[in-house]
Amino acid sequence: MAAWLTAFKVIPWADVIAAAPTVARGAKKLWHSVRDQPPDSKSGSVAGSPEGRLDALEAQLDDLRKELAASSELISSLAEQNARLVEAVGILRVRTRTLLVATIVAFGLLVVLGALILPA
Repeated sequence: MAAWLTAFKVIPWADVIAAAPTVARGAKKLWHSVRDQPPDSKSGSVAGSPEGRLDALEAQLDDLRKELAASSELISSLAEQNARLVEAVGILRVRTRTLLVATIVAFGLLVVLGALILPA
């Protein structure tokens, strides 16, 4: 349990929260740039000739573009999830501080009440 607390204390949460929108925007730009690229046109020719090899290379290039599009979609999804997680952590930090203040106020009231009820 203490290792988790130490790990969370080491993380620069302000930097993570500040960088989340930039990561999300970058992932969206990557996704749109890959998705909007026009595919290359293929020309038919003999398989053993240089034209056939060129066609095979173009087919490989198209496959790589499809993989890149899928990867960038995944990155975009992960960046959005990261942004939501950072937002949730920020909300939890505010709630924790509020709870800490409420606990301190309740403890102060308990001390005052104890002093009034039990005179020394």
